[in-house]
Amino acid sequence: MKIVVAIDSFKGCLTSKEANQAATEGIKCKFPDGEVAQVPVSDGGEGFLEAFHAAIGGELIEITVRDPLMRPVSAQYLLHDKLALIEIAQASGLTLLASEERNPMVATSYGTGQLVADAVRKGAEHIIVGLGGSATSDAGIGMLRALIDSFSKHGTWDDVEALKHVRFTIASDVKNPLCGENGAAHVFAYQKGATPDMIRQLDERARKFADVSARHFGYDRSEQEGAGAAGGLGYAFLQYMNADCKPGIELLLEAIKFHEIVNDADLVITGEGSADRQTLMGKLPMGILKQSGNVPVCLIAGRISDKQELLNAGFAHVDEINPEGISLEEAMRKEVAQRNICDTVRRIIDKARSIVV
Repeated sequence: MKIVVAIDSFKGCLTSKEANQAATEGIKCKFPDGEVAQVPVSDGGEGFLEAFHAAIGGELIEITVRDPLMRPVSAQYLLHDKLALIEIAQASGLTLLASEERNPMVATSYGTGQLVADAVRKGAEHIIVGLGGSATSDAGIGMLRALIDSFSKHGTWDDVEALKHVRFTIASDVKNPLCGENGAAHVFAYQKGATPDMIRQLDERARKFADVSARHFGYDRSEQEGAGAAGGLGYAFLQYMNADCKPGIELLLEAIKFHEIVNDADLVITGEGSADRQTLMGKLPMGILKQSGNVPVCLIAGRISDKQELLNAGFAHVDEINPEGISLEEAMRKEVAQRNICDTVRRIIDKARSIVV
C-alpha cells in the first residue's frame, strides 16, 4: 500500500512537516513496510517557503530587511535559477510583532519590497509571492516605496525600470477585493490590531490610493480577486506589477508534480487546523482533493464543522483528531497534537480496507 501524506500546518502548533511525520508514524504502526510519500504543503502563508524549498531545491538567501515597524530583521527567500519565491510573512508578518505592538495604521510592507528588490538584483525573472500572515494593511504602499527607493533615480514609480521584465505571480486563496465591506480592512484588519475606527480609516486610505492609481494607469484592479490579500499587498502586485493570481496550493502542487506522486497511490491523507465549509472555498485540502484524481482522500483536522458538507464534496473520510472534552490549551501543545494525529491516522488505516476501493 502506498499512502501520500500532505497535511497543512496547524497554525501556532505544528508545521506541515511535523504534522506529516506524526501521520507517518501512525501509518507505520499498522503497515511497517508500507510506502509513505510525505509532501510538505502550504497555501501561500506559513511554511510556503519551506514547502517550495523541499519541492524544487534552490538556495535560501538571507538578508536584513525592515519589519512592519521598520526595525531590522533577518528574512529569507528562495532563489532557484531565475525563479524567486518570497513568503511575505518573513518580512511583514504578524508573528514578528508582540500582541501589544499590532497596529495596522503604522505597520508597513516596506520589508517585502526589500526582498523583491534583492531577488531582482540577483537575477530573478519570475517571482512567486506567498501572501499570508501579514501584519499590514497598507495596500502595499510600503512595498512600493521600498522598490522606488531601490531602483528609481527620481523618486517616482514611472522610472522603476528594473521590474519591467520580471513576471510576478501572487499565491493566495483570498478572493476579497481591496475596499468595502468585503475588503482588506473590514475583513482582516481586526486580527491585526485594528479598532473599528481604524478599520474605517484604513478602508478610506486604500480607496483613495486605488483612485489615484487608477487615474495614473488608466485601469483599476482594486476589485480583482486577491486584491484584498495581505492587507492589500495583493492589490499592489496586481495594479503595479501586472501580477497573475493563483491559489498557493495549486502553484505548489504543479511545482512538485503532485499528479505523478499520487498516480500510483492507494490513499491520500490531508488536513488542517480547522475544517468547515470554508475549506470548500479553495483552501489547501480542497486543492489536494482536486489533484488526487480517483484516489480516496481522507481529511483530518483539530476541529471539524459541517462534516456532511465535507463528505459531500468528495472526501472519503473526515475525522477530528482531538478527543471530546480536551481544552484548547492542551490540544495546542505540540506533543499532544502529534500524538492525536498519530492515533487518528492509526484509526483511519484500520478502516482503510473499506475506504480504498
